[in-house]
Amino acid sequence: MITLTHVCQAWREIFASCPSLWTNLSCVDLDKTRVYLERSRSSPIGLSLHSHRISLSNPFFEFISHVAGRLKSLDIKGGSKHLQAISTYLACPTPLLEELSIRGPVLPSTLLNGDLSPLHRLHLEDACTELPWRKMVNLTSFTLFHASPISASQFLDFFEGAPHLREVNIYSTTKITGVRNGRLVPMACLRWMECGGYFDSHQFDHQLIPVGARLKMPVDLPGPTEGRPLKFIDNLKNLSDFTAVWLDSEVAQMRFKGPNGEVLVTHPTFDASSMLGYLAYFDTRKTERLEIKCGTTVYVTLLNRALLHMNGLRILALTRCETPHYFVYALHPDLNHPWIVVCPELEELVIEHEGMFDIKIVERGLAARALRGAKLKVVRIISWFGYVKARLDVSELRNHVSRVDSVLKDFPPW
Repeated sequence: MITLTHVCQAWREIFASCPSLWTNLSCVDLDKTRVYLERSRSSPIGLSLHSHRISLSNPFFEFISHVAGRLKSLDIKGGSKHLQAISTYLACPTPLLEELSIRGPVLPSTLLNGDLSPLHRLHLEDACTELPWRKMVNLTSFTLFHASPISASQFLDFFEGAPHLREVNIYSTTKITGVRNGRLVPMACLRWMECGGYFDSHQFDHQLIPVGARLKMPVDLPGPTEGRPLKFIDNLKNLSDFTAVWLDSEVAQMRFKGPNGEVLVTHPTFDASSMLGYLAYFDTRKTERLEIKCGTTVYVTLLNRALLHMNGLRILALTRCETPHYFVYALHPDLNHPWIVVCPELEELVIEHEGMFDIKIVERGLAARALRGAKLKVVRIISWFGYVKARLDVSELRNHVSRVDSVLKDFPPW
């Protein structure tokens, strides 16, 4: 900005007379900072205080408190001494402060006199904090990357004091301790929440997640021998419709994705059958894509039961499944009940295999569907040359499907 004022007198007068152009202060140069403060007049200002750019001996610290009443945004980055010095000069009200971002090891409780009620956005990174603030009624966005122990009760206290939260991003590098049973905190305004690290998904037993909220996080479902699922399963049901589901028994992972976000479900004891069992807890009637990786034929019957509810399924992908031709049985109409067609909207079947594959079984299954008006548009069969020595004969299959793609590739990437 100062460079622009040196172009000519006319430019100098134009730029210098517009206060909103002089509201972002980095405080690296004292004279420059004074010019900005003067030309910004009474406009709200944004202040950046980074320890690698401003030392503790900088004279600017002496008049920080004089501009606190004009602060609209504050960005602090530094060590303990740096934060402590800033908190000494900023132990005063900041009625206009809407955005606060702090990156540092220790967060002094005296900063801004502990009153962050005007805040709309709060970003804490690598900061040790016990979330001491209350009555953050204006807060709509909260980000916390932390390494210090924080209990679930402290999080719930914080959420309870910020009833208008819309966006939450939490990454915890330490395990979060428990909370007393029976407590329930509504988050009526929540639109998006992402959690990672050691954030305990059981905390969602104590949060009311509104319908349509977007949630992206790992979820610790109970194992198949641990009894009934916990209450937060009901919260996950509120996340609107899931349009795509991935089941991967190789890494014990389920992934649900929809227009409002993504839920990642992991458990060390997951196998394909327990994953299909857990599908019963989610509304999959509008699921359009289902992908199964590394499945075994043991649960083909379970798959059939799961598919019966997926009336909107359009794509079924089988990747590295054991003898994948048997999985097509799950799509067979029940010959005793010819009016029943599993996944009547199914358009595409993708089979990616690396071992034995009986194309005749697939032909019979798709022929039975075609007789009942459920003819597929596309069947894609991907064979890996490292394990399959010849291209499959799909000529007969073409009689029951609109299009067949048979691809023979080199060794698979895994």
